[in-house]
Amino acid sequence: MKATLDRFEDGYAVLLIRDGETIEVDFPACLLPEGCEEGDILDITIKRDVESTEEARGQVSRLIEKLKKKGEERK
Repeated sequence: MKATLDRFEDGYAVLLIRDGETIEVDFPACLLPEGCEEGDILDITIKRDVESTEEARGQVSRLIEKLKKKGEERK
């Protein structure tokens, strides 16, 4: 996806998504590549990380089970 760096406001870069430039996204300016300026076109990639998602879900499930066991021990 492409976005135009429209302006900087209060530590954020206001990006306009290129398909019609009707969608604005506030993005932390500190996370932009060095040297970005107003008017630059940025290439943005967002990718779902299935492996990390499953790993995080597993960790949460294990923690929930651990808490359930602790709760049962207190009864």
